[in-house]
Amino acid sequence: MKVPLLDLKSQYKTIKDDVLKIAEEVFESQYFILGPRVDALEKEIAEYCSTRHAVGVSSGTDGLLLSLMTADIGHEDSVITTAYTFFATAGSIVRTGARPVFVDIDPDTYNISPEWVEKAIADMSEQERAKLKAIIPVYLYGQCADMDPILKIAEKYNLIVIEDAAQAIGSEYRNRRAGSMGDFGCFSFFPSKNLGAFGDGGIVTTNSDDLYDKLRILRVHGSSPKYYHKVIGGNFRLDAFQASIVSLKLKHLDKWTKKRQENAGKYRTLFTDAGLEDIVKLPVERESRHIYNQFVITLKDKRDELRRFLNDAGIGVEIYYPIPMHLQECFSYLNYKKANFPVAEHAASHTLAIPVYPELSEDQQEYVVQKIKEFYSAADSPQ
Repeated sequence: MKVPLLDLKSQYKTIKDDVLKIAEEVFESQYFILGPRVDALEKEIAEYCSTRHAVGVSSGTDGLLLSLMTADIGHEDSVITTAYTFFATAGSIVRTGARPVFVDIDPDTYNISPEWVEKAIADMSEQERAKLKAIIPVYLYGQCADMDPILKIAEKYNLIVIEDAAQAIGSEYRNRRAGSMGDFGCFSFFPSKNLGAFGDGGIVTTNSDDLYDKLRILRVHGSSPKYYHKVIGGNFRLDAFQASIVSLKLKHLDKWTKKRQENAGKYRTLFTDAGLEDIVKLPVERESRHIYNQFVITLKDKRDELRRFLNDAGIGVEIYYPIPMHLQECFSYLNYKKANFPVAEHAASHTLAIPVYPELSEDQQEYVVQKIKEFYSAADSPQ
């Protein structure tokens, strides 16, 4: 049996007619960059995320960069973020000229730990604290970070909060939507996301009228009006076609999210019935709405061997992420060392994402768990 990590072709079949209709409309209009279709999506996303505004951008990464630029973060500044995330989070900080300050994660959710954020600030000298400008919590795998203590820390030290919600559109923390709690919320429409475009795209949410105006100006090279530049921005514009695809998919998103949640629940039953509780730690649902962008399990041992075994059995799995940020070669100048962030390092060497997409069948899920049980049963058998 074949079980891909993600099956976008199956999803496409369910919306193909509408996609082709939209494509023809966009091509006939010859209006490809920004415009009314992007404006419409921005209103829809703002409403979905319970925010006042949304600004369509060229990618989730550019959303982070644009937010940092809008917050006037640059050379000599520093930004706290998690050591365990996709590269775009830390990379965007460095691209502004600022310095990332990494902290460890919560062992259950893999999200940034508020306790370690507080400790990192407490350990700073007065001079270092003066350079600290923002916190970027990342909502890994579809679940919000523990935001109330993070927001309190930000208020205490007068810090900007940029929610990296690239994997978490529609997730909630104590009945508040991702992207509605900080100064900015950054989302990705990369095709593999729960709400994916047919190419790169993203969006930034905010509740501030002033930040909204500045985001829109910096998105188009800092021009307002056209060809008049008081500030330097970038080319962070969203394509009309991508906006149209995301707008179409948004109508299906809650249905798809519910199916992911049902699949997550089915996995819990299957793993329990298989007697794998001592070997496989399942995702912890701590917050009020987990959308399961990924279903990530933590393994007691033999993670890499299991990955190869599952791939050989036709099952798509992935490691998010094999090397924490503080151990990436490009950040060696920050002088972090192995064992600085043990929880992040443990997650990097023990976690594995298994398929959870909406179109996944019960037979496919049973096959995944059966193969995991088969692997560990064989590993435990006397040779």
